[in-house]
Amino acid sequence: MTDPVFFVPTRSFTALEAANLTGSALHDPQHADIQLTGIASAADGGEGMLVFVEGRGNADLAARVSAAAIFCTAEMADKVKPGIAVLVTKRPQTAFATIGRLMFPAAASPEALTGETAISAHAFVDPTAMIEPGVIVEAGAVIGPGVGIGTGTIVAPNAIIGRNCQIGRDCYIGPSASVQYALIGNRVMIHAGARVGQDGFGFAAGASGPERVPQIGRVVIQDNVEIGANSAVDRGALDDTVIGENTKIDNQVQIAHNVRIGRNCLIAGRTGISGSVTVGDNVLMGGGVGIADHLQIGSGAQLAAGSGFMNNVPPGEVWAGYPAEPMAAAMRNYATLRKLTAERSKRGKGNG
Repeated sequence: MTDPVFFVPTRSFTALEAANLTGSALHDPQHADIQLTGIASAADGGEGMLVFVEGRGNADLAARVSAAAIFCTAEMADKVKPGIAVLVTKRPQTAFATIGRLMFPAAASPEALTGETAISAHAFVDPTAMIEPGVIVEAGAVIGPGVGIGTGTIVAPNAIIGRNCQIGRDCYIGPSASVQYALIGNRVMIHAGARVGQDGFGFAAGASGPERVPQIGRVVIQDNVEIGANSAVDRGALDDTVIGENTKIDNQVQIAHNVRIGRNCLIAGRTGISGSVTVGDNVLMGGGVGIADHLQIGSGAQLAAGSGFMNNVPPGEVWAGYPAEPMAAAMRNYATLRKLTAERSKRGKGNG
């Protein structure tokens, strides 16, 4: 377990409680009262620690674990050393995360950095803003005219909420983040330095060079969305930029104007999505993906890290490469390129 100077468990669980809370099966009822006082990786474990092991390739790790309890799948249960409570589930990491959030709520949902419990005397809140009871506004934050903020929301130090923005309940607006021209649902987390609602990159050719095209749309962020640190979500030009509920966006991601992202998507860091792209539900994007404008990414598609997209991706397909293509074709092309490179290298050595 890491040094508990920042995150201290707020409670402990018995193995039976952990099983009941996650819908897991306790492999040996005699282990019901084993106390779980923290969480750790399976490689570290330790006294009182809860760990998890997932994936067939990690069966040997399950046999080496030293901990109080382990979440694992049924085929690994008999491999675990005696004396460890085995909690059998089809999704060990998901079950582990559930208990981890209950043990360490501050790690799952940010708290006020300054310890404020209401509106700081050192924040600026426009008199026309509608702030529900239970909102925390920390020092240096700016809340503009006509803003509405729901109870349970935290606005961190130096965050800026522009005029008429509406923010739901139990949200978090991180330090130095800015929100403009946006409607935000409940339980949305916008991390430090993120920018939401700035104008999109819209220019038209003019006689003396590029001329700005007015961006008069909004950003609409649905419930349970998370936007990582230093990411940017541009407002729409004429239509809205929309991010669907439960989508999670990593750090340093660029989402351009008029983009529409569906529900339950995972978008890794350094990804760039150009204007007017439509992304379906349950899409996975690896780090560093680039998507050209006006494309459609079908629901359930998987985009490999570092790939560049210049064509639509059908639903459910896995694509990779630069330019991207279906994974099987990309792998064949890589194999052919490696073969040609190796043959050329051999010919070169032969001529030497």
